[in-house]
Amino acid sequence: MMTRHDALALAGAYFDGGRFFDDLSRRVALRTESDTGSTPPSLDAYLRDELVPRLAPLGFDCDIVANPAPGGGPFLIARRVEGPRLPTVLSYGHGDVVSGQDAQWRDGLTPWALVARGERWYGRGTADNKGQHSIALGALEAVLKARDGRLGYNITWLIEMGEEAASPGLEAVCAQRRHELKADLFIASDGPRVRASRPTLFLGSRGAVNFSLRLKARERAYHSGNWGGVLSNPATELAHAVSTLVDARGRILVDALRPPPIDDALHRAVAGLAIGGDADDPELSADWGEPGLTPAERLVGWNTLEILAMGAGTPQRPVNAIPAEAVVHCQLRFVVGTPWQDLERIVREHLRAHGFAHVEVNVTLSGAATRLDLDNPWVDWAMRSIESSTGQRPDLLPNLAGSLPNDIFARLLRLPTLWVPHSYPACAQHAPHEHLLAPLAREGLLAMTGLYWDLGEAQAPWESGSLAATAR
Repeated sequence: MMTRHDALALAGAYFDGGRFFDDLSRRVALRTESDTGSTPPSLDAYLRDELVPRLAPLGFDCDIVANPAPGGGPFLIARRVEGPRLPTVLSYGHGDVVSGQDAQWRDGLTPWALVARGERWYGRGTADNKGQHSIALGALEAVLKARDGRLGYNITWLIEMGEEAASPGLEAVCAQRRHELKADLFIASDGPRVRASRPTLFLGSRGAVNFSLRLKARERAYHSGNWGGVLSNPATELAHAVSTLVDARGRILVDALRPPPIDDALHRAVAGLAIGGDADDPELSADWGEPGLTPAERLVGWNTLEILAMGAGTPQRPVNAIPAEAVVHCQLRFVVGTPWQDLERIVREHLRAHGFAHVEVNVTLSGAATRLDLDNPWVDWAMRSIESSTGQRPDLLPNLAGSLPNDIFARLLRLPTLWVPHSYPACAQHAPHEHLLAPLAREGLLAMTGLYWDLGEAQAPWESGSLAATAR
């Protein structure tokens, strides 16, 4: 039997020999947009024609599952069972992408062809998420080859085709297929590293609640010269209403929407963690957000209330009129321990207490926050494995600053969750010129190969690591 070193060498050869590029090229070429309001045939084709032919020869039984949500894309549940008494890993990815925005790509680039320009591999889905689950699949293949076709554990893959459309049907499928998705550990790849230069391990994600504040004063606009000073302006009122929620430096002013104090374990986990600083990263805003916290603590350990969009009148061509109504679309990003389910009531009561009872509050989208306990045995195990494979101690994030459907795996399936991302903050995810950095992809192959190998070793903490996820 080959060794761990041999498995890493096989993964490196898969990348260096061009097979990874070829696999990703085929996947990028499939136009799997899920956020356009339709369900294109390519969503099913990605699973049936691309992934199943790759997984079946590796010993997976593959089942394409129709989405119970109307208009939602299909799912793939692929199971590889070596023994009914062996532990099981659940992994996840999504083959859908956001709209290509074809006309905005420059210099001969297109969202639907993988193009290498130096270390950057351009194409829609390279970073989110085709490139990332392709890395994991390539690593798994290397370990199977090195171990003569046996892992020493069972593995299940769940691939969805609607993550970019808010994962319709994902929770229902996980509930209906709970028995098939039963596992002891969850490992997946999505989102960015903290920085390009080092691997990252994160243990959950911040949650998000999108909500709108709307004020309709009357049926139509009126001339500001004829009526200014005697008719209320809903845009002015709404601006002042928002100012009671968050101050001019981004600090949340509603006590009930602020998180619990950051504990010592989280302080230690993010101490020294650098945020930003890469060539394409934005410059951090000085004195923004919660005072007294480091940038890392603000980003992964605290809540933020953002204004996503505002509307009143005709901003493209203002006219001399008092608008009839105004709207502000807001978002609360939050960590575990925030009463996010009560946000609508909390905001209504707060606005009423400040004289804005006539402002409508409507929640439009929400998802829970999750965070695996930092002292869970799987955390130290994964950190050591990644360091052994890459030669670098990974950055540890208690939770991703963004949001993922991790609550379904942590809360519904009750799994400890480990995420190992292979993208980086400036990857242009969801934008024109999305790309994967080739050195990160190769390093990611090594990291995932090491993890899949180490799961079959005696040191893997199967018995002590389960049922410790936190989701509220």
